[in-house]
Amino acid sequence: MNAYLVFILTILIGSYILDVIVEILNIRHLKTELPEEFAGYYDAEKYQTAQRYLKENTWFGIITDTIFTPITIAFILLGGFNYVDTLARNFNFGPIPTGLIFSGILLLASQLLHIPFSVYGTFVIEEKYGFNRTTVKTFILDILKGWLLTAIIGGIVFSVILWFFEKAGTWAWLYCWGAVTAIQLFLTFIAPVVIMPLFNKFIPLEDGELKSVIEAYARAQAFKMKGVFKMDASRRSTKSNAYFTGFGRFRRIVLFDTLIEKHTVDELVSVLAHEMGHYRKKHILTSILISIATTGLMFCILSLFINNTGLFAAFRMEHASVYASLLFFGFLYAPIEMVLSIAGTMLSRKHEYEADAYSVTTYRKPEAMITALKKLSVDNLSNLTPHPLKVFLSYGHPPVLERIQAIRQQEKRQ
Repeated sequence: MNAYLVFILTILIGSYILDVIVEILNIRHLKTELPEEFAGYYDAEKYQTAQRYLKENTWFGIITDTIFTPITIAFILLGGFNYVDTLARNFNFGPIPTGLIFSGILLLASQLLHIPFSVYGTFVIEEKYGFNRTTVKTFILDILKGWLLTAIIGGIVFSVILWFFEKAGTWAWLYCWGAVTAIQLFLTFIAPVVIMPLFNKFIPLEDGELKSVIEAYARAQAFKMKGVFKMDASRRSTKSNAYFTGFGRFRRIVLFDTLIEKHTVDELVSVLAHEMGHYRKKHILTSILISIATTGLMFCILSLFINNTGLFAAFRMEHASVYASLLFFGFLYAPIEMVLSIAGTMLSRKHEYEADAYSVTTYRKPEAMITALKKLSVDNLSNLTPHPLKVFLSYGHPPVLERIQAIRQQEKRQ
């Protein structure tokens, strides 16, 4: 049997089994007794609701993977990629348009297959637990906008990569790395003012106590920004959050309107200070540099598998091509991507502790930060006691109880 095929099938099946094991362990790790730290925030009934929410989402995810993993394997073994390639070649275009048609058909098919699952997750599960506010119109428009952005941005990036690998020879991967990095940085700068407003409205925070306290805190920290914006997250969900985005004159902090509704001024400024801490501690810059480095690694390894006959035989392809090489390489790269992802989540958890510490050190209201974390956990029905393996593999934030403990220790040190 083809060695590449054996490797790919092993990865697909192994990843599925690992995911199922981790998710089941996470469910079984649930504690029926409410942690003492959350007494007065969760009542017994709502805590049970949070656990039901986790279980329902977990089993829905497992069922989804159980359906799509065999579909993917069958598509490979039955020569589905070759069928799509033949269809794309029938247009008799050049390699780049043919590659765009090939990838476009596959991406569209995948998106269409996932829509029923997305509908169920949004309009059944999220609705059942009181989170969903998405209308059918908004849901459809989000999909269409996403497809349009993918076609434009994805099409440009894919075309650039194909062109370099078709024309630039041995050092094509290096040119691809540079081009993709430039596009990524450009999108990082323009996303807050061009892309994100396609999905949500961003309104400058109105005058009042909250704005005054935020501006006073920002001045004290000598922190310049475009401003603090309120996002209409309530159009889609009751869940709350905040984040930092953009660079230079586009730099801004965004607070969900649902977050503002449910928290006091001190709690909101503590959350904002946390987000500012990510910038002050150069977490965002670090993440960008790591992303650039890993992109270079990916292109370097990819260059070794362009038009690899063994790899194409594994997918039952009649013709080799650069565009199909890019897709098939993704299956081979999955184990490396998983290792990098784990390393990334470990670093992210470290950054979250540091941002919490920055908030406590500069705003000096640790109890406000702790209360904000508790309210966020309750409002979002978060899992208070995730399994350590689940945290290790996929948690970009530390479990909330560990964050609270770290904040209390920071308070004692101060």
